[in-house]
Parts: sequence; C-alpha cells; structure tokens
Amino acid sequence: METLSSLFSDTIQSAISLFRAPTYITGDNVYQEADKRALALVDSMVERLALPGSGLSGIDNLYELLQKARGGSSCLLLLEHYSNMDLPQFSYLLRKEDPRGAEINDALISIAGMKLNEENPAIAVFSGGYTRIIICPSRVKDGTPAGADTEKEKAERLRMININRSAMRKLEELKRTGRIVLLFPAGTRYRPWDTGSKRGVREVDSYIKNFDYMCLVALNGEVLHIRQGGMIDDFVSEDVLRITASPMISCGEFREKALLEAAKSGVEDKRQAVVDAVMRELDIMHNEAEMERQKIDGSSAKDQCEPPLVR
Repeated sequence: METLSSLFSDTIQSAISLFRAPTYITGDNVYQEADKRALALVDSMVERLALPGSGLSGIDNLYELLQKARGGSSCLLLLEHYSNMDLPQFSYLLRKEDPRGAEINDALISIAGMKLNEENPAIAVFSGGYTRIIICPSRVKDGTPAGADTEKEKAERLRMININRSAMRKLEELKRTGRIVLLFPAGTRYRPWDTGSKRGVREVDSYIKNFDYMCLVALNGEVLHIRQGGMIDDFVSEDVLRITASPMISCGEFREKALLEAAKSGVEDKRQAVVDAVMRELDIMHNEAEMERQKIDGSSAKDQCEPPLVR
C-alpha cells in the first residue's frame, strides 16, 4: 500500500530543496507568504490523485464573500479537516473551477499550527504553498508545564505566548484588508479512532464573534488517509473530490441563533455551543454532498476498510 512519502518521494524532496520557510517559529515570523514553487509541486500531487468528477460547488458564494472582504468586512472560511491534503485540494480545485478562483485563493490567509513548520520539513511543504499566520494551538500550549518549570520549559512557554500574541496582532492588522481568513474549526485532523477529534475547539467562537461574515466548506472524498504515526506516512489513494461552499452567513446572526438555542437547551458552555453549531452545519453539508459524490464515484473510499492502492 502506497504512502505519501513513498508515492511522492521525488516530488517531496524537490519541494524541500526549494522551500525555505523558517522551521523554528517565533513571534517575529508568524506571518509567512505563500511559496509559489511549493504550491506548484503540491498541486501536482493533488492532480495525480483527484479522479474525474472532482470539483467545487459554491464558487458564487465564495466570490460574494471575497467582495465583502474587499469592501472592508472581516471574512472567515471554516473548513472540515480530514488530512494534510485538505488545504491543497481546496486551493487546487478552487483555482481549477473558475477564473475567479485564483482571486479568492490569493486573498486567503490560513491559520496554521506551528507543528506543520517544526515537526518535519516534508510536512512543512504542505502548508508552505499558502499564505498563513502561525499559532500555537491551545492543546499544545496547555500541555506545556507551568509553575516550577525548568528554565527550558519556561522559555518554551514564553515562546508559545509570544507566538500567539504576535499572530493575533497580525490577524487584526490584516482581517479588513480584502483578505479571507481560513480556519479549520476542529483544530486537528479527524481521526476515526478518536471521535473527539471531530469536535470543534471552543476558541473558534472568538473568531466568529470578531468577524462579520463566513462561509462553511465541506470536503468530500479522501486522497490522504490518516494513520497512527507520522503524518508523512499517511496512506494515499485516488478519489473523486467534491468541495461544497455554503452561502455567505452573517457571523453575528449565526452566533446569536446558536446562543439562543444553547440557552433553551440549558447548555452552560456558550462558546463551545457556538462551535458545536458550526460542526453540525458542516456535518449536514458533508452528508448531503456525499450522496451526490457517490453517484459520480460509484463508491466511497471512506466506507472501505482500507484505502485502495494507487496504481
């Protein structure tokens, strides 16, 4: 069975040799521009794996969001998250779908975890083709000891705090400059053996609270299959990829409705309730799109016990 590292060994090595993004993140380098050379190489991987019938629905919705951003509104894209190919396949199919897709893609700023840059240069390539603001996710920061730490642990904790402060300053600086901020509300890739990994992280409520408009994006089809172990050794397969963007949503109205429903249900954690509402909407979109995708594909790779071999 092919893995990412085995099938695309030469491409990944070429990308690593070209890619020069910092592998150690500080408060001074949290904003990183897209590397077009890395983008071209990652595009070639998606193109190799995406079967006929792959595409994106809802380009008009995304373009409407871009127009709001260009008018000075702060705008979000909230995507499902299954693998490190999610952003590459979204970007690739967005640009392939319609000439306007390139405009939308150029406006995107992704929120990326520092692990993508620091863990493995091969993995860094998969985020390097896209403009991003790098953060230290709460699950990483919360796992760092506090109190009577060693000097090394104290320095690491301070680095993480500095990274997030710098990231939030950069986000505030850019969010009303015609850009669209792309975020994975689950915060991590969905792992089938850990159902909690599909639950949205409560910090996403802060983004929704402080932005004007958003679109939700469902990802159907899977060319990279997560496995326990290093990300570079995930399994690959060909598949029909279908991406669906929702109509534009007022963040304020969405949040108000979610909070009202939470109050009626007696839910105490209001921030989590808002994010849970996002994840429910994404599930509905995903399930509806999956039925249509299977008419094209004939079968779903997700429903198989093991992903098919790439020949």
